[in-house]
Amino acid sequence: RKRYKNCTMAIDDIALTLVPGLGVKGVVHLLEVFGTAQAIFAASADELAGRAEWRPDVARSIAARKSHPEAERELRHCRRHGITPLASTDDAYPALLREIPDYPHVLYIKGNAEVLSQRCLSMVGTRRISTYGQRLCDELVRGLTRIPQVVVVSGLAFGVDVACHRAALAAGIPTVGVLANPLPDVTPAQHTSVALDMIERGGALISELHSQSKQRGTFYLARNRIIAGLSAGTVVIESPASGGSLATAHYADGYDRTVMAPPGRTTDANSFGTNSLIRNRKALLIRSADDIAEELQWEFALSRDEKTAPASTPELTAEEREGLSLLGDEPRTLAELIAASGRDYAALSVLLMGLELSQAVRQLPGNRYERFR
Repeated sequence: RKRYKNCTMAIDDIALTLVPGLGVKGVVHLLEVFGTAQAIFAASADELAGRAEWRPDVARSIAARKSHPEAERELRHCRRHGITPLASTDDAYPALLREIPDYPHVLYIKGNAEVLSQRCLSMVGTRRISTYGQRLCDELVRGLTRIPQVVVVSGLAFGVDVACHRAALAAGIPTVGVLANPLPDVTPAQHTSVALDMIERGGALISELHSQSKQRGTFYLARNRIIAGLSAGTVVIESPASGGSLATAHYADGYDRTVMAPPGRTTDANSFGTNSLIRNRKALLIRSADDIAEELQWEFALSRDEKTAPASTPELTAEEREGLSLLGDEPRTLAELIAASGRDYAALSVLLMGLELSQAVRQLPGNRYERFR
């Protein structure tokens, strides 16, 4: 539909989300009964109360079209700021998101709405990203470039979220930020320049919140359901024992979407959550973007040459090559490596993480390390 040339439909859609006492699931229920926002507003209060079994006071409010003046103000706000409202009954609405039971009827979009219907992958994690987490973001996203029409979805928060957005920009992959605030603002404001780059390079910013939403910092959990619902799969990069990324994983699991996580050291607080997801069979263990493609059955999209080509060995830094030289034919303990390298525990641990991610070494039981055969 032409959203601004046929304003009645756009206003009806927005007005439906502004009816007091209705809520997201109430809107979904009415749409299941009547089909479209236009049909809902064409119904009488008795029909709304009878067919939809809705409260009489809310039914009367809908029939009286009390929310339409606010919807007209919202549409003017959208025009002023270059925001596109997209209703769930529109053909352009992302099909995967429409499958969840609590989908937002109206999405507000800045940027390219078409990417929402491509191969979306959500990538989330802790705000306190580690060196290990940063490297995972970079390497996993870079590996996705072989998959046609792939899109990285995250929440533009500090830590893993913005690291994944930046990695996608660096790799030339469109990326979508799902915000817990109304557009055109960006929260946190420090990520405004990243958000603008995302739009300029074919991605988008989206929110279910209209400009008249009261900001109480309570929309983050609700936002996480959209991150999970947009995508065929969700990757939790790093997470402590609790946090918003685990809530996103919980939503994704409840929506029958694939949840994935790379393992971390059992002693690292940032890996407690991801390791628990794997341990409790709530997430599939992944090591690379190829694992993601296989789990989501996206490998069919790769060309025959890409499928059969051997995986390239990541280029090691001079420091990593020096660390690798410490390992001979037999495994060595961490204590032996510290003594041989002259490095302290923290510095050597970071170096070994990098070598593990490059699949040059692997950790064995007893805190021992060996070269990959």
